[in-house]
Amino acid sequence: MKKRELLSIFLFIAISISGLSQSNFNPNNMKWTRDWTNFEPNKTNYLTHDEQLPNIINKDTYLRSDIVYLMSGDVYVTDNATLTIQEGTLIKADTEKSTNLIVTKGAKLIADGSKALPIVFTSNKSRNSRKSGDWGGITIIGSGKANTIEGEGTIKGKFNPLYSIFGGNNIEEETTVLRYVRIEYAGKSTNGLSLYTLGNQSIVENIMVSYSADDSFEWHGGASKAKNLISFKSNDDDFDFTQGYRGELINILAIKHPYITSNNGSYAIEVDGYNKNLGFENSKVLSSIDITGATLITLVNESNYHHSRAAISLNNLGELYLNDSNISGFSDVVKLDKSFSTLKMIETAFKLDNSFFNVHGEGVITYHNITGDTFNLLKYNRFTKAFQQPEEVFSNPLDKANPNFTLKNSLNNYMVVQ
Repeated sequence: MKKRELLSIFLFIAISISGLSQSNFNPNNMKWTRDWTNFEPNKTNYLTHDEQLPNIINKDTYLRSDIVYLMSGDVYVTDNATLTIQEGTLIKADTEKSTNLIVTKGAKLIADGSKALPIVFTSNKSRNSRKSGDWGGITIIGSGKANTIEGEGTIKGKFNPLYSIFGGNNIEEETTVLRYVRIEYAGKSTNGLSLYTLGNQSIVENIMVSYSADDSFEWHGGASKAKNLISFKSNDDDFDFTQGYRGELINILAIKHPYITSNNGSYAIEVDGYNKNLGFENSKVLSSIDITGATLITLVNESNYHHSRAAISLNNLGELYLNDSNISGFSDVVKLDKSFSTLKMIETAFKLDNSFFNVHGEGVITYHNITGDTFNLLKYNRFTKAFQQPEEVFSNPLDKANPNFTLKNSLNNYMVVQ
């Protein structure tokens, strides 16, 4: 492996003399993923539906866990109505039609599951026949801030234009409460979960999006926080941020398959400071994200690692700060587009702190070939001297039912970027 040769030219490396000790590092324990997740959803037998949801929900509605519901075609929650879903409820999506749940501006979705009884949205196909893109996904539209020239925009997808506008000035809005929710086999012409300008009182916690044909999670503007999010084997990006989203995430897990990707390639995290097709209103409120406890994994080995790309893509002056995180299996840690033309811009845009990475490239890719000092972006983090396969790095990463991505060895065994 030659991937570390260039890196060693620019960096002085020490194993444990940087003042960093094992106790300084967050081992990124994966206990938060237990008991509510499902890493083999195609093996699950789901009951047939009892009732079909109307395509327009314009009054407060409660879905019960003793009834299995079917969405057939696009379902809109409108007229400031609240759709409340009881813990343990199963909602199946018709794969013969364009099927989405769209919570329109002013309406609210309360899907408050529990660890023992998560709420599940899935394909209505039978066991072992479900696939990525069987249905659309969930789109939630808020009245918070979007950094576009007009302060609002239109959601992605072919939806009723009466219900497609997002954005406003209600930054304190509780747009949604999502807890312990699984979204499976979505991503047909949209994302698994699309969050548009959520108010900062919204709750998004313990969400798993599996086998999305598009992005798993996508934020457009807003400033809501989120935690305990899982993206499992999406075709496109796992976590995508744009249009001035400025928020904090705690504990995210992206698990990518080496042979599953979009036509344009996909990343674990993609940040766009603004939407270049819409422009932006304020250069000081471009997308800026803080993430603590990210675990970004591509399940590659020595036979297929050349198929992987960078874990993170930063575009259009977007900013990302990662700490207490683990990145493994990718070619590089981060790739920056042509909007970052100087080293100072790059150092402002991306920070990695108190983290670990196992990549097979040089670590940082820049459009303008800014080399040498860009490796300072990785300073004081630990890394593998030579690329290692997932089972060498993590406790039990290849278990199909209950994978464990806790670091296997003490971080003191790894090199430190000085």
